[in-house]
Amino acid sequence: MDLFEQTAQNNDNTPLAERMRPQTLDQVVGQQHLLGQGKLLRKLIETDQLTSIIFWGPPGTGKTTLGRVIANHTKSRFVFFSAVLGSIKEVREIIAEAKQQRAYHNRKTLLFVDEIHRFNKAQQDAFLPAVEKGEITLIGATTENPSFEVNSALLSRSRVFVLESLTPTDLKILLNRALSAQQGLNKPNLTIEESALDFFADQAGGDARIALGALEVAAAAVQGNVISLETAQEAMQKKALLYDKGGEEHYNVISAFIKSMRGSDPDAALYWLARMLEAGEDPLFLVRRMVIFASEDIGNADPRALQIALAVQQAVHFVGLPEARINLAQGVTYLATAPKSNASYLGIDEALAEVRKSGALPVPKHIRNAPTKLMKQLDYGKGYKYAHNYQEGFAEQTHLPEQIKGKCFYRSSNRGYEKLITERMSQLKNGFDKETPE
Repeated sequence: MDLFEQTAQNNDNTPLAERMRPQTLDQVVGQQHLLGQGKLLRKLIETDQLTSIIFWGPPGTGKTTLGRVIANHTKSRFVFFSAVLGSIKEVREIIAEAKQQRAYHNRKTLLFVDEIHRFNKAQQDAFLPAVEKGEITLIGATTENPSFEVNSALLSRSRVFVLESLTPTDLKILLNRALSAQQGLNKPNLTIEESALDFFADQAGGDARIALGALEVAAAAVQGNVISLETAQEAMQKKALLYDKGGEEHYNVISAFIKSMRGSDPDAALYWLARMLEAGEDPLFLVRRMVIFASEDIGNADPRALQIALAVQQAVHFVGLPEARINLAQGVTYLATAPKSNASYLGIDEALAEVRKSGALPVPKHIRNAPTKLMKQLDYGKGYKYAHNYQEGFAEQTHLPEQIKGKCFYRSSNRGYEKLITERMSQLKNGFDKETPE
């Protein structure tokens, strides 16, 4: 018996989330941008006109549920396959049977591949010929960004539908349904306080499985017939945070963290820091991002930013969590509120681009080292102006190769300390070129 052959009966051995899995389109909660009246996906399912598709969305948003709904609506042969448990050999067997069904019975095969990203791109090649020839219609489900995790040739032949996290309102509908449905908790006298219902809906992170799982635990643990907020908190234990350290949401959250600091928003930066700490992120990973940020986004607008970031790294090593959260918070708020400049970051990238473009240009003779008599005879070092002999320690001369003389890579801003740098460089280039008296 595979996943789609399980019944929705009240079976003590079947998790509540599985018993409550919708069987029809009208039972599906959420995803109205895809399943609302007149929406494309709904039309494709209702008319049994599905082409190859990829469902992409966070856990618990209904990807597998949609697979079941499609199985119930289609006249085609429907096959469920798990990329976690299955093998390429099984894929080939499924495709071979699909060919037979098409040749002898003129029957289409819909192949639902759960967690398709668990197959590497080379393994995913096994689907491609059958999809191209129309021998199977592929329905892939993934929590990871298909742009990175799905074979590009396969992706180009599929339509991607993005599922969104369920809202607290959606989750409350599902929770109330589980309380009253025959295949749900099946406890007619059991009720739940509104505050407890809100708690489950708010703390589940948009994941129906987490919400229903917590309700099931609360129903088993409750003394009496009312699930209180206290019981709900004990059942949930800890807010389930959507933060897979190896997955798409990891990159979303770290991106939000960095962009909050770049945007000089210390409140948001602290929030995303807290999200990552609460989800168990390695604090040294966070500090590495802060050290990079200090030079990339602040630079010489506040040279102390890099010192602060490195000090946080030392503090994290020395103190450790949970106390190091305070050091991290101090560093993050400093970086978020510091003046910003990416001039150093842009400068090195422009210089690297020039080096790759123009190659190893010769060092100008006047700034070459001339430790031997021969080198002096070749005019190495001739005409070099020793900066300390000039006003402001500056002598006007070129230090770049002749071919790129006058090229500008570092363009200091008018923010923070870099404003002083801009003013100083402007003054220097306006004519300080007089030798100081001996």
